[in-house]
Amino acid sequence: MITRLCQLPEDESFFLFGARGVGKTTLLKSLPWFSNAIYINLLKPEEENQFARNPSELASIARGAPSTTRHIIIDEIQKVPKLLDVVHDLIETTSIHYILTGSSARKLKHGGANLLAGRAFVYHLYPFTYPEIKRQFDLSQALRFGLMPKIIDLQTDEKKQRYLEAYTNTYLKEEIWAEQFIRELDPFRRFLEVAAQMNGKIINFSGIATDVGVSDSHIKKYFSILEDTLLGFFLEAFQHSFRKRLNKGPKFYFFDPGVVRALIAQLSVPLSESTSQYGDAFEHFIILQCKYLADYYQLEYRFSYLKTKDDAEIDLVVERPGLPILFIEIKSTTSVQPAHLKNLKNLSQDFGQCEAVCFSRDTYCKEVDGIKIFPWQMGIETYFALSKKIK
Repeated sequence: MITRLCQLPEDESFFLFGARGVGKTTLLKSLPWFSNAIYINLLKPEEENQFARNPSELASIARGAPSTTRHIIIDEIQKVPKLLDVVHDLIETTSIHYILTGSSARKLKHGGANLLAGRAFVYHLYPFTYPEIKRQFDLSQALRFGLMPKIIDLQTDEKKQRYLEAYTNTYLKEEIWAEQFIRELDPFRRFLEVAAQMNGKIINFSGIATDVGVSDSHIKKYFSILEDTLLGFFLEAFQHSFRKRLNKGPKFYFFDPGVVRALIAQLSVPLSESTSQYGDAFEHFIILQCKYLADYYQLEYRFSYLKTKDDAEIDLVVERPGLPILFIEIKSTTSVQPAHLKNLKNLSQDFGQCEAVCFSRDTYCKEVDGIKIFPWQMGIETYFALSKKIK
């Protein structure tokens, strides 16, 4: 089994959030204390019905548990949010720790659910990161099919394609339609395709609304559904005193490159190097790696991008407490040249005190025009994985 970087405490109650299929249950089952835990799976209709009808049943189970039971796991807690009130009381009145997993925060956030007021820590699990699967990592496969755990297990491109197509259909059916997040499925289906086409681009809500045939408010709601079901996140524009006028619109990134390609029906088409599609996929992959690793290593970093009104851009801006701001340019080329770094050099000089680097597919670490260029593997490990040990 592949060891995950997400480190979960044995002696605390906690939430574990992550999109469907990222391996939350597998991770919990690998923990040494799992065999003595009580495991409640709300994805099973009979268990969901049992606790939805009578949430207090959980209190009876907890108080009647054997003395050796130190953990109760409730998988997909968003299925029965009322259980959180019971868990809240049990944390105060029993010595058991409660582990609550979820693939959607929408019902919890918008339904007034009790989020335990800090009595439970919050962790997130993501698709695999490069450091977790170094020995079997293949960049071309990662860009084309992503890094969901099931994808790593599948041996053929055809099976990977079928899995991702089924995954996106399952999301529509189980996370969106069955949970009644929307009234009409067809506009949302069209939105998903357009949003995937816009992955990593500055969002124009009005333009997407026109393409989909709904109002701007619907598009904003649709994006909030993607956020709440953990399928993506906004990367906000860098906000700082700066001599140049900056673009202020957000970008949106899906949580996995393979899911993006499934939504735009491009899984059967291999990515070709030196194309804009390859460059976009590589940039998406690197940004996800940086964000996920920073979370796993508990680095309190804030991520954004920088783009001026005259279209000079820095792909990733990282605000690091106690350290200079980090500007990262992401290039999919195998040989970074001075022309590739013009914007990064000029903007970093205009900004002042900062650290400017480039992550690329170069084989060796080198320096061009005073800017350090890292092979991407070395770059993400230097700045996001090895800079702090997990406690």
